Amino acid sequence: MERSVEASVGRVPIVNVQPSLEEGRWPARAVIGEAVPISATIFREGHDAEGATVVVTGPDGKSHSFPMPLNDWGNALYVAQYLPTKEGLHSFRVEAWSDPVATWLHAAEVKIHAGVDVQLMLDEGVKILSRARDEVRRPPRAREALTEAIAVLTDGRTPPDDRFAAAASDKVRDILHKAPLRESVTSSREYPLLIQREKALVSAWYEIFPRSEGAKLNTRTGEWKSGTFATAAKRLPAIADMGFDVVYLTPIHPIGSTYRKGRNNSLAAKPTDPGSPYAIGAAEGGHDGIHPDLGTMRSFKTFVSTARDLGLEVALDFALQCSPDHPWVTTHPEWFTTRLDGTIAYAENPPKKYQDIYPLNFDNDPEGIYQAIRAVLEVWMAAGVTLFRVDNPHTKPLTFWERLLADIARTHPDVIFLAEAFTRPAMMHTLAKIGFHQSYSYFTWRPTAAEMGEYLTELTGPSSFFMRPNFWPTTHDILTPDMQRGGAPYWKMRAALAASGAPSYGIYTGYEFIESIPRPGVEEQIDNEKYEYKPRAWSQADEYGMVTLLTTLNRVRRQHVALRRLRGLTVHPTTNPNVLCFSRHVSAEESPNGKADTVIVVASFDPYVTHDAIVTLDMTAIGRHEEDRVVVKDAITGDNYTWGSEFYVRLDPSLTLVHIAPIEP
Repeated sequence: MERSVEASVGRVPIVNVQPSLEEGRWPARAVIGEAVPISATIFREGHDAEGATVVVTGPDGKSHSFPMPLNDWGNALYVAQYLPTKEGLHSFRVEAWSDPVATWLHAAEVKIHAGVDVQLMLDEGVKILSRARDEVRRPPRAREALTEAIAVLTDGRTPPDDRFAAAASDKVRDILHKAPLRESVTSSREYPLLIQREKALVSAWYEIFPRSEGAKLNTRTGEWKSGTFATAAKRLPAIADMGFDVVYLTPIHPIGSTYRKGRNNSLAAKPTDPGSPYAIGAAEGGHDGIHPDLGTMRSFKTFVSTARDLGLEVALDFALQCSPDHPWVTTHPEWFTTRLDGTIAYAENPPKKYQDIYPLNFDNDPEGIYQAIRAVLEVWMAAGVTLFRVDNPHTKPLTFWERLLADIARTHPDVIFLAEAFTRPAMMHTLAKIGFHQSYSYFTWRPTAAEMGEYLTELTGPSSFFMRPNFWPTTHDILTPDMQRGGAPYWKMRAALAASGAPSYGIYTGYEFIESIPRPGVEEQIDNEKYEYKPRAWSQADEYGMVTLLTTLNRVRRQHVALRRLRGLTVHPTTNPNVLCFSRHVSAEESPNGKADTVIVVASFDPYVTHDAIVTLDMTAIGRHEEDRVVVKDAITGDNYTWGSEFYVRLDPSLTLVHIAPIEP
């Protein structure tokens, strides 16, 4: 049956409803307390006024509606902020309607002031306001206020302008705004909106190799004694004291011995080399097992409990690959790719080769692989793991992830998955749309002010409704050229940018020591911890002031909701290409506590030379007037500044390369 034109757009047309992922194919995402801007383009023929309402239906099936104000008349754009308070799958729709009261108010104001059809306009007002009073459910006081306005309209002893003023008062307008008289109501389709717990958006990760924490070298024999969960737990208070809320463990499973990698990815491992924890599986077990050097499941659960008592959740690396010694290689050889010569194909990312790792082939017995992996997750969730950092998810079928993530969300809605996918944006975006809560990003590879500003703007745009970036200055296998050369001032600036540029960020252990020496020819640290034990002198951890800085950054993030939200970012022009300025702003309407919050960040990307600049601040973007002055206090230095629409900054590497400056109330 052919659809009519009216059915396609509605009596009062509604188009471009947002947020919408491919017209509702997947739900847009938000967390508790994160304002969701719901928008639509709404217009109609002629000169009569239209209005709009948002109707949200919660997981319990209950609906509530609220006004959708006109935001941009020229573009017919209506926008409302929805502040979610419950987790679960919601839906929303937009309702547009003809607004007879607004139509009358506009016509009456023009004609009465011009002396045209005065009594007719006043009589029409009585009729319209009477309908608004009688046809819409209202509290008694609202009905009384409308009755009083109607009485003034009918009072012939009162001048016409005063009679109209009573009907057009702010009090009456507010009553009609909250509960309008609606005609020709048109509804959009329902759009899904998934609300998750706040940690899906906001988190501060600290990564450790458990085996390095407490590892000891026997200088006589050259043999190492591995750290354990018990010794790693001794690091937890310091991590919590810095303000981190997630401790992320690289794989803790048995490590294969076949083709084991030695120091710095050497193909010739010594008997004392522990191997890469990403070569998962040995006689002691596979992905559901624990390396015997680290402890037992009981000691792991004790580690998780200790972390929880300190306010830390535990994240576990989830790497779906196997060493040649993994039990699955024997019990399920069909789960791997066999080459023409009869050998199993190992992992390759040319020119990199990973002879110690066999990738799974998800096209061979996909159901068997799915059930096995689902069972592995159940083991670790039962042990208290609430977050998973997924290694290279873009090398596995998206159909597998979509099914698995939906399955886990139904039974364990609090569990969070971080996608470690450095790949094309289309893949990164789709991984997020099908269920990944957070994503690694290209923050690490944005070494200039211009590139960083462009990237921040991109991440806080339309993709913010599904892809939540997690910023890492370095990782255990990423050390970019600028981090190799920048030294302590630059490392501090990048940590500050990570902590302020995204609601979630992470630090790889050892960052405190500025571990910046690369392995020749690659973007990773020399003596990489993936292939050896790496104990550190934690008593000297604040030698560069990094512990103090990280503690400050996490404290400021807790204090300022603007730093815990993805949207609301504006990049402001500066006169120096080495200097970046951006603000994060949350209006009172968008804030859970009803108070506006703004943080201004200014950073120099040159760690060698002092730079100054004039910053042109977009005052409207931070909820201010052009002529306003704001007082800020630099969270890093403690200095106070008074800034306006233009202000001067000077960034000296010997002092600081970055200001993180909340606006004082």
